[in-house]
Amino acid sequence: MAPIWLKLVQFSACLILGYSTRSRGRTDSSGLGHPNARRRLSLLTEAPEIDLDPDLAVPLDDTRWADTWPPGYYSSDLVHLSLSGLSGSSQTKQPLPGYAVREETLLSKAFAEAMHPTRIIPFYFKATGPVDSEDVTITTLVTSNRFRVFKQLVERYRGPISVTIHIPLPLHSSFSSLKPDHPSRVALNNLHTLYASSPLFSRHVDVHLALSPFASALSVGSSASLEGEGGRQFNVWRNVARLFARSELVMMLDVDFAVCTDWRGAVREALHAAAITPNRHGARTERMQHDSINSADMVRMLREGTAALVVPAFEYVKQEEGIDQRTFPTDKQALTRLAKARPPIISSFHASWAPGHNSTDYEKYYSIPPGTHTVYRVEHYQSAYEPYVITSKRVSWCDERFEGYGGNKAACLFEMYLSGVSFYVLSDHFLIHQSHKYEEEARREERKSNRKLYSDFKEESCLRYLYRYYQQGILHTDRAANAREECKKIKNIAKTVSQVTFIYPLPWSH
Repeated sequence: MAPIWLKLVQFSACLILGYSTRSRGRTDSSGLGHPNARRRLSLLTEAPEIDLDPDLAVPLDDTRWADTWPPGYYSSDLVHLSLSGLSGSSQTKQPLPGYAVREETLLSKAFAEAMHPTRIIPFYFKATGPVDSEDVTITTLVTSNRFRVFKQLVERYRGPISVTIHIPLPLHSSFSSLKPDHPSRVALNNLHTLYASSPLFSRHVDVHLALSPFASALSVGSSASLEGEGGRQFNVWRNVARLFARSELVMMLDVDFAVCTDWRGAVREALHAAAITPNRHGARTERMQHDSINSADMVRMLREGTAALVVPAFEYVKQEEGIDQRTFPTDKQALTRLAKARPPIISSFHASWAPGHNSTDYEKYYSIPPGTHTVYRVEHYQSAYEPYVITSKRVSWCDERFEGYGGNKAACLFEMYLSGVSFYVLSDHFLIHQSHKYEEEARREERKSNRKLYSDFKEESCLRYLYRYYQQGILHTDRAANAREECKKIKNIAKTVSQVTFIYPLPWSH
């Protein structure tokens, strides 16, 4: 079976072309996302508090629901593609006519690994602010119980955000067929209320809907199941958000992290500086240990998709102290004081699970003075490492076989690493997790099932990348170094990896 990243790469160019050249029919000057949702959104000078009480949600009447498709989540929208090449003689140079593919068909192929039925609606709301391809778009995913914290992210970041929002919709149902107090209908009501609550949404936020009838396995049969997380298809939703991001760089971020420092401005400044001051001394090796984010080498690697910038993640030791983002530190000096206090007030994120973030090397991070613009390379990568990173949107995609907690984000980063991406830590910047209660029972069960899945995924990915590098004749280059070293650690394939890495000459060289 072909990996999902290949399918998405094949379709990303045509999807972007299609959505940029056709009239979506889902957006008007108000930023409202769907043709049937005709209630215009006024931009409010003072954003109201979002009230998510089902009894108080702003009602949408039956003519305004986003369900013009019948049961099965069908869409008749067409994506128009232009054909490359010329028709007729070379003198006439008449372009070949284009052709159209149903949006449903294209997206079902792009997300064929998702649990079905899952209906993806790109740009349900489309931001009307200016689009800068040199910006950094936060890509994230949100379920209907996290709208408040999502609003905080929008207000703190004030930059482009591409978000996939899951709304549960029972099978063979439409929103307008549901009772007004049905959780699915209330969720969509609340989404409209949220988007109208601040002008920052219509300026910066592209919303893509994911509709599915799936609930958390642990809540099936209970009233909470209607507000489930769609089988928790986190990597599907991550891929949707990144696919439709409208800048070349993206930040893969969980919605419950506070943006505490201006890493977006630092990256944009580096891109601008590199554009006006090209590297006159040639490129250095990609295996460099330290550099400045403003160096031409660093910018080149970021653009090429061979470097990912890690923004270190932290959390409060006492959960009750990490609830109000307004109290979070906003510079490294203040952060370090809290981390070095006795006892510590802030620690590395999920410090009790060292493999998840320790590769960031927090002691090295603390040792670098603030304001130096330094980046340092992650030297001790481990396969459970799951930092929050800024990358080219064209790096490898997240594998969509994972459902629920455990291994899903690590799989994104693992394949990225095998593909030749090295991680570099931004020493001036950080994120802080906003404390909240976890569904411990759900996480425990889902991690158990995903543990074996992740093990199989690592073996499969290693063999796939090593074979690709071998066929391309680059198995012994720096580009393949991550795969060579990391795949040797996997017990079941270590012998095969050793044999493959010592094969020479290449099969076609005779």
